[in-house]
Amino acid sequence: QVRLVESGGGLVQAGGSLRLSCAASGVSFSGIVMGWYRQAPGKQRELVASVSSGGITTYADSVKGRFTISGDNAKSTVYLQMNSLKPEDTADYYCYCRLFGSTTNYWGQGTQVTVSS
Repeated sequence: QVRLVESGGGLVQAGGSLRLSCAASGVSFSGIVMGWYRQAPGKQRELVASVSSGGITTYADSVKGRFTISGDNAKSTVYLQMNSLKPEDTADYYCYCRLFGSTTNYWGQGTQVTVSS
């Protein structure tokens, strides 16, 4: 079975940095997309960033230039480096994994990111 374990959230001042990690088990690191969605209270869930096993990345416009997603194939782990954090980045962040050709996401347990001003 596919399991995702994520970590790295916390409380940080505006302008600070955090790095989220998401380790996958039970799935090959080929033919997949992994990344993070986030959801803030009262707001729609949005895709923050993703990376495919082929190295293709996507970013929400709001985080471009500040966040970087990367993958470690050997460790079946993805990382989201979040720099220049803003209060509007405050949300619960959920790692996901999706197989190519599937519309079903597997989800991590979530981690909270809080950015104070």
